[in-house]
Parts: sequence; C-alpha cells; structure tokens
Amino acid sequence: MDLSSLKTPSLLLDIYRVRKNAGRISDIATSNGARLRPHIKTHKCIEVAKTQTAGHNGAITVSTLAEARAFSENGFTDITYAVPIERGKFDEAIEFIRNGVKLNLLTDNAETVKHLDDAAGRAGLRFDVFVKIDCGTHRVGVEPHTSEAVDIPRQISDAKNLTFGGILTHAGHSYDVKSVEEMKTIARHERDVMVELAARLRGMGIEVPTVSIGSTPTINHIDHLDGIDEVRPGNYIFFDNYQATLGSCGFDDCALTVLAAVVHRDPSRRKLVIDAGGIAMSKDRGPTHLDETCGYGRVLDLDGVDTGMRLGSLSQEHGVIHADDNSIFDRYQVGDRVRILANHSCMTAAQHSHYNILENGEIVDRWKIHTGW
Repeated sequence: MDLSSLKTPSLLLDIYRVRKNAGRISDIATSNGARLRPHIKTHKCIEVAKTQTAGHNGAITVSTLAEARAFSENGFTDITYAVPIERGKFDEAIEFIRNGVKLNLLTDNAETVKHLDDAAGRAGLRFDVFVKIDCGTHRVGVEPHTSEAVDIPRQISDAKNLTFGGILTHAGHSYDVKSVEEMKTIARHERDVMVELAARLRGMGIEVPTVSIGSTPTINHIDHLDGIDEVRPGNYIFFDNYQATLGSCGFDDCALTVLAAVVHRDPSRRKLVIDAGGIAMSKDRGPTHLDETCGYGRVLDLDGVDTGMRLGSLSQEHGVIHADDNSIFDRYQVGDRVRILANHSCMTAAQHSHYNILENGEIVDRWKIHTGW
C-alpha cells in the first residue's frame, strides 16, 4: 500500500529508523556494562519492544498496569512499573506476581511501605520494591541527601514481606535544557547522585542490588556508566521534534510521523487545514524554550522532507498550517497528504490504535498499540 491511499489521520513508523535507534542505545548500554530495561510507554507495542530488547534479557519498564498486562501476556515477564504504587493497585500487583510475572514496584512514601508489607503478608507473597529518587526533576521521589533516602530503603529491607530492589531515578529535567553542554551536565549529575547514594546506603549496611537511571537526553550524552546497573530510556526508539530540537538526535533519526490530508485551503491567508487535530497529535507544546515557533510539529512532505511549515494550532479534529509564501502554499491542494513530525512521539502514539509500518516508501505491516490504564 502506498501513502496516498492510506486513511488519514494515521501513524507512520519508519522501521529502518526504529532499528537504527534501537541499535544505538543497545550499544551504549552494552559497551558501558549496564542492563537495558527500555521504557515501552513511548510505543506500547509488542513488536517494537522485541526490537528494543533483542540481545538483552527482555526486561522492560511500563507506566500503566494495562501495559504490564498486555506485555506479560506476550512473553515479557520482568517488568518495572515506574509510577509510585498506591493502595488501589495492590490487588492488581498481587495478581501479576501470582501469575509468575516479576513485577517491580516503586515508592517514595514510608506509609505505602507499611501497607505494601501488610498486603504482601496477607497474600502470602513478596513484593520487589524500588525507592524513587528525585535527582532534580521535582515531580516524584525523595531527595537524595535527605534522611528519607536512607530511612525508606532501610524500612523496605527490614520488612517481612518485601525485597528491596534498589534505587531508581529519571532525569526528566533534562528536557528543559538550552544546550547540549547543559544536557551533559545533567547526565553526569543523574549518574553521580545515584552512585553516591548507593555507596552511602551500602556503607550503612543496606544492600543495593540495582542502581537504575534513565532518560533519552541523558543516555545519549553520558560519558560513562560506572556504578550504574541499569538504564531505562524510552523515547529514543522513535525520537521526535522535541528531542531533535534539543540535540538528543538528528531530525533524520525521528521514526514516527502522522499522515494527514489537506481538507481546506485559504489562499487569502495562505492557510491549510488538515484532518489531524488534538485527538491525533496530542497538544504537547514542545520545545518552546528553544523554538518559540515550534507549534505542534513540523510539516513534512510525503517523502519526509521538511517543508519549512509548522502545525500552528489545533482543535479537536483540525490542524492549521500557515505557509510562509505562496510558492509553498501552492504545492498543496485539498486531498493532498502531508506528514507531521510531532513534538512528543509518546503522547501522539497513545492517541492511535496502531502503527502503519513504513519500509522503502511502502506500508508493509500494521502493529497494534496497547493503550489504557
């Protein structure tokens, strides 16, 4: 099938770029002696995860228990649920463990540790629990230099029905940098903070089986991973307009685009309207701190070449593009197709049911996306 006959809006996934991106991060992890546990929230797709984990132990990271369920049913049985667990999800976690899945849980809360221990005891099983460390993002996690960073690991280690899995962090603030040098600084800080905390815990007699870090910007710019056992990047498998603008990758590394059709043209305003709105694209505002005109994505032609236009505004099912001059505007008529390189591939992919796999300009397959919570 060619792109002109594909229903719009829909996702296009360049399989060559997916494989190249997978190999790049696989090599970084392997050459630095770290295990790779990719975050599959980016794609939520079994086939993509198999590509990422080829040559590794098959361990993955998820953001929802629906992802954990779909992937465990397809052969992935070593899973880290990378959102702090709360009591309403204990029963689901117990079900996974009873079904033979190694489900690692995450917390930054001492009361939750008590509740987890009690729930595990009643169920007659053990939970593997990591402590989430805040290395600078300030979303969730305990500060590494606080008493909590020691007290909670000790509490888990001393619990009757819990196993302390280690410490885990995510340098999400690496997305806010304005230069590659800043990114490198955060990458070193993410690593060093965790290695230092692990040494501190071990010095107090607390065993730390795993030190886990991971973000796409930092893994692409880390100088070494000494003292790190595991890395968990996710977005790298697709990349996106944000990552390319940030300097995590080149624009020719970006594997995911949204195919859309022109449904309206306004010559007086040099305006094109496409059938990909907020539902198809998400409304991630992108790297506005680096590019005030980034809009909601870059407009590419069918060959994936940047036209210079941006997707300027979105409503539910409409996307508005303004051409800089008539020569660009005149290239497109109602019914013509364009491809949008979205600001955030993870959130864009989650809006859709499947990927259309693109190889050598042709659609060769269709891969399901497993959404839900």
